[in-house]
Amino acid sequence: MLFHSSIRKELARSFGATLVVVVTVVVTMTLIRTLGEASRGNFNPADVMIVMGYTVLSDMPTILSMCLFIAILSVLTRMFRDSEMVIWFGSGRGLVSLIKPLFRFAWPIWIIVFALAFFILPWAFGRIEDYRDRYEKRGDLARIEPGQFQESASGDRVFFIEKSTSGDQSGNNVFIATNEQGKETITSAQSGKIENIGSDRYLVLQNGQRLEKSNTNRNMTVSVYTTYGARVGSDDQSARSYAPTHALGSLELLKTPSNQHWAELAWRAGLTLAAVNFVVIGLATAGVNPRAGRSANLGFAFMAFVVYFNLLVLGRSWIASGLVHFAAFLVALHGGALVLGLLVLMKRHANWAFRWPAKHKRATPLAGPSR
Repeated sequence: MLFHSSIRKELARSFGATLVVVVTVVVTMTLIRTLGEASRGNFNPADVMIVMGYTVLSDMPTILSMCLFIAILSVLTRMFRDSEMVIWFGSGRGLVSLIKPLFRFAWPIWIIVFALAFFILPWAFGRIEDYRDRYEKRGDLARIEPGQFQESASGDRVFFIEKSTSGDQSGNNVFIATNEQGKETITSAQSGKIENIGSDRYLVLQNGQRLEKSNTNRNMTVSVYTTYGARVGSDDQSARSYAPTHALGSLELLKTPSNQHWAELAWRAGLTLAAVNFVVIGLATAGVNPRAGRSANLGFAFMAFVVYFNLLVLGRSWIASGLVHFAAFLVALHGGALVLGLLVLMKRHANWAFRWPAKHKRATPLAGPSR
């Protein structure tokens, strides 16, 4: 029991340290990617930190599985390197005896991964889609950015303001291009400000000119004005009209079965099953071979991790396209990985060795002394 508790304590320290490092790296990469999407107009720049938080939360099942795998590998490899495993083996215990303390340490993490994969992950993706949809439905005034040409929500207007003042309620050098009702209109003004007239909002322009051209003929009208008001659209407060597959709840996916929904369920179930298999794979591959180098087993283990998750991604696309059945994929990938890990573990536990059958050579009789 003392040996089991010491292993769990060391696993907890290694898991915590690894989790901090991996989360820091993922947060940095996610922040850069989210800033890029915000610069392309996919998100509101003010919501970058919130969207980044939801994105990192949706990646937590993979992060926790990776940290658990790294913690098991690093702790067991250190025990092999420092000859602590020799004492364990000398007491009559083998590698299989380590399954119990590893499972006792890992089961809370498995529950967290299961909850994240089936409940928190679709909720986080739904919140990200809400922010994306809300930004796409923003009104014309919210789309105006100083020094940039911005298109209206309906796509029939283009706005430009050189400089904004007074808390974005007024601006200088305003330009508006409109194409509606068979007419092309270009309006420019020295300044403009926002005013509420009744229940509508207007952009009131000062000291400018308006050029109007009909699409049916070549007639063109140019007018100069002192004050001109242009009605601008308000924010669309309607709810999101579409729901991507990854943003649907697990019960909704089960109620409406389809290839895409089974693929999403296979991905969520695979995250949990992979976390279980990584404990067995980590125990089976941990060790130090002085002849092959200290990093040989670690390199093989991490290669197995990358291949495993790539197969998860491929299986998701295969199920969505109808090439593979849901149950067959789960049994083939996760069941096959578990069986392979157990075989490697039993080979190392029982010191199994594969030998080619020796070829029996025909013995030649010894020649006697010559007479």
